[in-house]
Amino acid sequence: MLRHRIEAFALRIAIRLFRRLGPVRSSNVGGAAMRWLGPLLSASRTADANLCLALPELSRSDRVRIVRGAWDNLGRTAAELPHLAALRRSSHGPGWELEGGEHLDRLRAQGGPAIFFSAHLGNWELIGPAVMALGIPLAGFYRAASNRLADEIIRDLRRDACGSDVVMFAKGAAGARAALAHLGAGGFLGMMMDQKMNDGIAVAFFDHEAMTASALARYALRFRCAVMPIHVVRLGPARFRLVCEAPMPLPPAGDLAHDTRAVTLAINRAMESWIRAAPESWLWLHRRWPAARSQRRLAG
Repeated sequence: MLRHRIEAFALRIAIRLFRRLGPVRSSNVGGAAMRWLGPLLSASRTADANLCLALPELSRSDRVRIVRGAWDNLGRTAAELPHLAALRRSSHGPGWELEGGEHLDRLRAQGGPAIFFSAHLGNWELIGPAVMALGIPLAGFYRAASNRLADEIIRDLRRDACGSDVVMFAKGAAGARAALAHLGAGGFLGMMMDQKMNDGIAVAFFDHEAMTASALARYALRFRCAVMPIHVVRLGPARFRLVCEAPMPLPPAGDLAHDTRAVTLAINRAMESWIRAAPESWLWLHRRWPAARSQRRLAG
């Protein structure tokens, strides 16, 4: 398709330009562009509706600031992607620092299986390369872009950052089975848990039911393996803190449906705490709650 070729060509040009700019200037340019463009897009109305529902105590000016911040973070994250392979653990400048490294040390010593979960906070693309750099071969899921040519370019950037041997599972039934086998062989798996899953289960997220993937809970209960909360805090342009928390406790073996819901709720609660700490760094732009649209109408 001609449109896909044009989009892929434009993406290659953008990557070259951002690489010439360097990580800090790329981040600043990407953030500035989306701070200007994002509020003009319909997704900003979705973000405002989500904020009305999840954080009703916010004023309108607070919501405007957070939505603009979410666009800024998204623009920075996209512009930093061409530099992902060059970002290293460091004490200053472009790169990342680590909090909670002792949990990763223990996990690396004991081995897998284990499951990491995170949310679209800060530059979430950093999690895979950083955990791999710390000696844990983390596999993950991916959702292919509709443009196959652009998807290949983006996947190449991720492979450059994580290593050519990184294992990625396509979203869907076949990918889920492959991930199950990966854990069964003692592997490490990363999952993003903050997106809507129509085939998930309804679990409270900011005190409102949201369709949430239950696969992580089912995997963890099946293997009784470590569940590791991990997320990225943006400290500045191309500068981050990777935060790893202690493994999440699992309930004793009991009713599977009840335990699956309990683990999934605990995951949502952990993500809520991260988002409340830095709401402008979360991706509020997708339709996370079915009631958000009507809530926006009530809020005006």
